[in-house]
Amino acid sequence: MPDRSPQARSLIRSLLCWIQQPQFTPYLFLLPALAILTLTVFYPALQAFYLSFTQYGFDITQSPQWVGLENFQRLLSDRVFWRTLRNTLIYLIGVVPILVIVPLGLAILVNQALPGIRWFRAAYYTPVVISMVVAGIAWRWLYAETGLLNQFLRWLHLSEEGLPWLTSPQFSLFSVMGVTIWKGLGYYMVIYLAGLQAIPGDLYEAAAIDGSDRWRKHWDITIPLMRPYLFLVAVISAISATKVFEEVFIMTQGGPRNSSKTLVYYVYESAFQDLEISYACTIGLAMFLLILGLSVLRLAIGRRQPTADLF
Repeated sequence: MPDRSPQARSLIRSLLCWIQQPQFTPYLFLLPALAILTLTVFYPALQAFYLSFTQYGFDITQSPQWVGLENFQRLLSDRVFWRTLRNTLIYLIGVVPILVIVPLGLAILVNQALPGIRWFRAAYYTPVVISMVVAGIAWRWLYAETGLLNQFLRWLHLSEEGLPWLTSPQFSLFSVMGVTIWKGLGYYMVIYLAGLQAIPGDLYEAAAIDGSDRWRKHWDITIPLMRPYLFLVAVISAISATKVFEEVFIMTQGGPRNSSKTLVYYVYESAFQDLEISYACTIGLAMFLLILGLSVLRLAIGRRQPTADLF
């Protein structure tokens, strides 16, 4: 047989020369990350999409059977799913506006050149570094019947018996939302603080000469120039609110009567408690479409708004 090693070496040499061209250099650096994402994100996502059209039997070790659109038909008639979708949308509407507006005010406050201002920044950021498990347990104690919040209400003579923060369908979801807001304020404050420190101080000095008072200048200068950061925080907080899980798992486990159950917790419950893997993938696909719709809406709104130039 003829020796093909010279031809192989020549082919490899030509391939290396082709890859080493300047236009391919960025892709070579991206290749390791792309391979990891393919194994950990893209392939599992495609597998979950396929499983949403199948059904496992009583033994999940067996191969799934193709059932077509049966899982989606079940999803449309599932009252628990619609309840969890409603809870997720309430979570989204209640949490996102607060996490977009309040951290901006905090960032403006801690952006002042005052003695000890770094301690205030650290104090506001402390909840971010606390584990959600620790935060959930601590807030569950605060929400308890004999907890600090009810003791405070009794001290003010506002409620002699206290409020059922986590045991009432009327309060449970909003109580969990309060923990999400408390833990996220410092994180989004830091994002806004970075944007505020990039705004030239000359603009505020010029506004002061024109007669803008201390609050008017923020309306005329700060908010327009912070618009990219506002949209960034809106998207991040919306996706986080849609995927909330730890707070619900630690504090209420979806109760009482599914009043605080969200989509992610329903996925967990279907997959790991009821062992309905295929149906859990179907719920996950619905949640993916919801998040995709929010992202597309954000891009559509962002394109209509003029981009602020900080420099």
